[in-house]
Amino acid sequence: MTSHSFVITEEVGQRLDRFISDQLDTVSRTMIQKHIRSGAVVVNGKQVKSNYLLVLNDRINIALKTRKERELDVLPETMDLNIIHEDDSIIVINKPAGLVVHPGIGNESGTLVNGLIDQFSQLSNINGTIRKGIVHRLDADTSGIIIIAKTNDSHSHLANQFKNRTIKKEYRALTWGVWDEVSGKIDQNIKRSRSDPRIYCVDQNGKNSITNYLILEQYRYYSYVAFMPMTGRTHQIRVHAAWSGHPIFGDEKYGGGMNKCKGFLSDIRKHLSEVMTIFGHHALHAYKLECKHPKTDQQINFTAPLPDTFVNLIESIND
Repeated sequence: MTSHSFVITEEVGQRLDRFISDQLDTVSRTMIQKHIRSGAVVVNGKQVKSNYLLVLNDRINIALKTRKERELDVLPETMDLNIIHEDDSIIVINKPAGLVVHPGIGNESGTLVNGLIDQFSQLSNINGTIRKGIVHRLDADTSGIIIIAKTNDSHSHLANQFKNRTIKKEYRALTWGVWDEVSGKIDQNIKRSRSDPRIYCVDQNGKNSITNYLILEQYRYYSYVAFMPMTGRTHQIRVHAAWSGHPIFGDEKYGGGMNKCKGFLSDIRKHLSEVMTIFGHHALHAYKLECKHPKTDQQINFTAPLPDTFVNLIESIND
């Protein structure tokens, strides 16, 4: 356990998260906010919010677990995992939306890793217990295919394929609006937003990011789209879709949420708002993955059908 203690003398009126960020410059502000929410930070012995404004003589105590301590806390949990494929080297899972991939601050339990270590005795440990078996990840609210490594050799083989961009991935999404072109390429660099480190944005000073797309169906207000990312940046498809003027349906972070419904007539707006509330997350699904098997080196591919909730979403918005 790493502990820090501060007494406020000159920083009166400053936000708690900003103050800690200035003191612990190796920890991101987003991570600090997660620590505050988890109760690892107290002011005068009480838990407060990130936007708490500091008062003279406030005493701040911070207790952060080390990585080793966090790993000891990862416990097996029984889960009904949708296993598409399993052999001696890999496991392929159709992850449901809402399931966080691995433990972290604010998500110490109930993650895919908790379910994996309960069900499988052999998983790669290259990335430690917290990310046991995890070679790549999906956002919590993105459903679909994720490939798990059973052995360290398999993990390294797959990781190299991701690094060399030889793994082919296809996502399916429902986006707002009608696209001008039936297919195309979005070639726009991406970097973390300065104003909000939780999100990413198109920025020419960012990392090279390329996403190909194909329109599968056009509706009156939406499009059903296949996205094929050529690079693997965080939130890449969501950022590129938003930049193109067609944010993903239900994506509150990138302009596809409830505010998007405001431009419609009242009856339509009410229907869309109800549908979005029922669906409960952004409409993005990891549909297909193609790679070389880490043991046989043969080309393999897997497909995860759209969840019933996604199918129902498409049907309901066209009622």
